[in-house]
Amino acid sequence: MRAAVFEGIGRPLALRALPEPEAGPGDLLLQVALCGICGSDLHATEVPDYRLQPGTVLGHEFAGTVIASGDPAFRPGDRIAGIPFAPCAECEPFGECRKGLAAVCPGITGLGFSPAAPGGYAERVRIRASQALRLPEDVGFAEGALLEPLAVGAHAVVMAEMPPGARVLVTGAGPIGLAVAVLARLGGAGAVVVSEPGAARRLRAAQLGATAVLDPGAAPLAEAFAEAAGGPPDLIFECVGVPGMLQRMIELAPPRGRIVVVGVCMEEDRLRPRMAIRKELSLRFVLAYARADFARVLRHLAAGEIRAADFVTEVIGLEALPGAFESLRRPGSQVKVLVEPAR
Repeated sequence: MRAAVFEGIGRPLALRALPEPEAGPGDLLLQVALCGICGSDLHATEVPDYRLQPGTVLGHEFAGTVIASGDPAFRPGDRIAGIPFAPCAECEPFGECRKGLAAVCPGITGLGFSPAAPGGYAERVRIRASQALRLPEDVGFAEGALLEPLAVGAHAVVMAEMPPGARVLVTGAGPIGLAVAVLARLGGAGAVVVSEPGAARRLRAAQLGATAVLDPGAAPLAEAFAEAAGGPPDLIFECVGVPGMLQRMIELAPPRGRIVVVGVCMEEDRLRPRMAIRKELSLRFVLAYARADFARVLRHLAAGEIRAADFVTEVIGLEALPGAFESLRRPGSQVKVLVEPAR
């Protein structure tokens, strides 16, 4: 089968012919319909800390059709989206970590980040049946491929313990920032204000239901937010993940405000703890999702409350993936690019 393979930092992905995966006991073999390009994939291929090994097939945002099953609960033809983290053998019968640690459990296996667990940048992918989510008839493959990044947004909102009617600031309108904004709105926020320097992404945030969008370079953010939302933010989701952003949010937050760190900063950063202490700020870091977050997003998708067309900016074939992958390293107007391996 064809797959896009990581060959080393500083080198583009390479299209290669790989052996066909086989479904053993408890496995499902999927024909990949669509797979999203994620910022985590970009980070993993450029930062040594990830320790990504050459020969890895990336891709963890995918949906497809079962073509072979080693589990009696699934049959060929079933339409599936995959949860990228497989629990350990002890917890697999429960479908996720029994301790409730979800993605932070040290025993999980992440799909698409090692040669031993190839991901969805390929024509076919093998997953454990415990990682499979059936797609309802009215949920397409594009929505299925978006389940993973949307679940990140759902998890961030749940972990934030957002009070009803909260004034919410979201920094960054990339896929994760937009997911957070949408899930905060659906979760009962009173105002969802998105700060984003890119005009095209600001427009998309407005189309997705943000109550206001701000250009952080046009005016002081604190004043602009207060004018748009009627007061300071009760809750800030930092979804940019670059050095200096967290300190800026500490400066912007009101006394006893809450900051949820969703964006992954890949470099060392500096903070002034005294400022956060004087305000008694709550600072929470979040990672990925739990199985319940996928179920929550799937309900919103089935109800038509989230549409794939609002997130997907391009669908490409496998041949175009290496070039598109490199271009996404530079911020632009793209939101979510999906790969269709059958093209």
